[in-house]
Amino acid sequence: MKLKIIKKVALWSASVFALLVVVLCVHIYIVTRPKAPDAHTIVMARVDIQQHLDSSDADKITSWLYAQPGVDHVLCNPQTRIVVFTFFPVRNSANNIISGLLAATNYKGARFMPSEEDMKAGCPVASNSISYKAYSFVKRLF
Repeated sequence: MKLKIIKKVALWSASVFALLVVVLCVHIYIVTRPKAPDAHTIVMARVDIQQHLDSSDADKITSWLYAQPGVDHVLCNPQTRIVVFTFFPVRNSANNIISGLLAATNYKGARFMPSEEDMKAGCPVASNSISYKAYSFVKRLF
């Protein structure tokens, strides 16, 4: 009689554990799968201006960027000559916005793109952490 109860408890425990593992795997897959940008996705871009800027130039750049479709927020620092803006990629692209800015305002500048080393250094999950190892294991399953 005791052996029968132990078998039932073990079977139920294994079944619940297997179900929880399946639910966890499905959840991780749904959260980490690549998704196309939707209407609520906001992307950030940076432009490095290669000439002197004063506050009136910064205002001119800021107002021009705000007039572009899809641009959400603009920050222009005349001291560092850096322009950062957020936009909706469904409505516009960073390359179009930046090329239009440089053409319309006659400033010399270029889009800042981080290097591969910068991208690796900016990752909040270190490649030797337990979280990253679990993520890469689950990623290989799917």
